[in-house]
Amino acid sequence: MAVRPGDGEPRLSGRAPAAGEKAGTEPEPAVVPDQETGGTPARVPDVAIRRLPVYLRALEELRAEDHEIVSSADLAARTGYSSEQIRKDLAYFGAFGTRGVGYRIDVLVDRLRHILGLDREVSIALVGAGHLGTALARYNRTRHRDVRIVAIFDSDPARIGERIEGLEIQPADAMEAVIRRLGIRLAVIAVPAGAAQAVARRLVAAGVEAILNFAPVTLQVPPGVVVQNIDLTLELQSLAYYIRPEPATG
Repeated sequence: MAVRPGDGEPRLSGRAPAAGEKAGTEPEPAVVPDQETGGTPARVPDVAIRRLPVYLRALEELRAEDHEIVSSADLAARTGYSSEQIRKDLAYFGAFGTRGVGYRIDVLVDRLRHILGLDREVSIALVGAGHLGTALARYNRTRHRDVRIVAIFDSDPARIGERIEGLEIQPADAMEAVIRRLGIRLAVIAVPAGAAQAVARRLVAAGVEAILNFAPVTLQVPPGVVVQNIDLTLELQSLAYYIRPEPATG
């Protein structure tokens, strides 16, 4: 059974589920101004927002291959989403293409980067420099320029002062001051489950508005703070559904 990109994507959540509420309830859609007129805001489902980086990556690949125009059908073939879904997602943000012609790749790349806030550098704080945190920092620092880890914190005194791709690990006690000084609004939590909630509270108090959480725990955060959870165990367990037992022989 084929699974489209995004069918198993981690959710965005601004709060923990209330008592009696099923985990996984979709949060309120984001509200964005009309990209063409600046007029009446459109309400954009978070699943549509999560698809935009997929479209952007495909477009950047096409541009690197010297393509100038792309149709929604071609973009669908690259991403695994239907052309109808792509057109619907883009329509939340205004008119981009020309009927019968398609989309100018350079224009659409610029527009999507602007919509996602990637036309400026987005600074990230990473909390937790264990095996996972170290791997995340190395990957991010060597592969990404616009969404970039600029501060790493850990509570292990033995790790303080070490460098990961040129970035010094700082003590957890310095977290709030550094985040405020650098104006960081996005953070990654890569600490054990028992420490994650306390870390989240400190991040929010320091001004962080969006958290990527790798700890296997549901974080309680105030309204207006967005949490995206990535639990590798849950992802693997859900994939196990598609692995059927081998038929008995003999």
